[in-house]
Amino acid sequence: MEYQGAHQAGLAKVVPPKDWRPRKSYDDIDDLVIPAPIQQVVTGQSGLFTQSNIQKKPMTVREFRKTANSDKFCSPRYADIEELERKYWKSVTFNSPIYGADVNGTLYDPDVTDWNIGKLNTILDTVEHVNGITIQGVNTPYLYFGMWKTTFAWHTEDMDLYSINYLHFGASKSWYCVPPEQGKKMERLAQGFFPGSHQNCEAFLRHKMTLISPSILRKYGIPFEKITQEPGEFMVTFPYSYHAGFNHGFNCAESTNFATERWIEYGKQAMLCTCRKDMVKISMDLFVKKYQPERYEQWLAGRDTGPIDHSRPTPEAKEFLGEEQGKDCISQEPEVEKKRPPHSSSQSPLVSYSSTLTLHLRTHSRLSD
Repeated sequence: MEYQGAHQAGLAKVVPPKDWRPRKSYDDIDDLVIPAPIQQVVTGQSGLFTQSNIQKKPMTVREFRKTANSDKFCSPRYADIEELERKYWKSVTFNSPIYGADVNGTLYDPDVTDWNIGKLNTILDTVEHVNGITIQGVNTPYLYFGMWKTTFAWHTEDMDLYSINYLHFGASKSWYCVPPEQGKKMERLAQGFFPGSHQNCEAFLRHKMTLISPSILRKYGIPFEKITQEPGEFMVTFPYSYHAGFNHGFNCAESTNFATERWIEYGKQAMLCTCRKDMVKISMDLFVKKYQPERYEQWLAGRDTGPIDHSRPTPEAKEFLGEEQGKDCISQEPEVEKKRPPHSSSQSPLVSYSSTLTLHLRTHSRLSD
């Protein structure tokens, strides 16, 4: 993906072969317990909103699905995605939905090896292998049970890592994305609209409470793209890519974080939240020592800083494709969508790569490719 420039967009869609399945059947998950569902309460107006969460009592997947499909919470009628999107932003402050978020576990069958979210085998595993540290949802998978209007607010990943999200079943999911090279501009816009939040915490966007509508982004010249994830599809986000989105109805997704050598520079410069004890912080010392030994002393002395080249792909991706392209890593070339969609104000190549890139997962499972 990075070899083809997807990292510059910040978000890519990967469509597996139609016969690929991570689980034979989902008929046996009704009794799975969602320990801490959250009711998402959104306040604000004119395209600027703040989201807060109220924890609810545990419920099973069966109970959650029944609630999601009830008259109170079910999806509205709509002709196309554009109409549904308009209805979302018009009603985002009404009838607070319930999100079954951050559920520990995986729905992958144990024998699935290709693109198994719980077994990605990237350099992020160094954290567990060297320090024995498990960070739930970061180097382990989380499940997310959504309903209409459940939302993930604008944020980058913890430590500006990569992330991968697979939509197991159910309704679609809408994504918005700002290219990494526009991240600072996005932060300045958010700081201007939410000065109180910024004063309390420089990294307040990591709280995942801030919603800014596409109309506001267009008005203030923030490039962005949007795309719809369908069941059976992966979405990959890239370091320092601000993204947000919402669910179209009852569904289930699984996600985790991962890393490549390219991420190390982002991790070294990630702006961290210091006001909350539960925020993820990963020491970069072991990554610099192992993968950038010639810079380790400078890093320890606080002198290893510099601007990040957002256009540079991860080194191991280029090396791998240089050796094996045309063999079994990618068995067909992606088709490039040349016509830009009318909704976008961005010049990023998201649609070109994310909407048409198809990897054959049965032959290779390296995410850095």
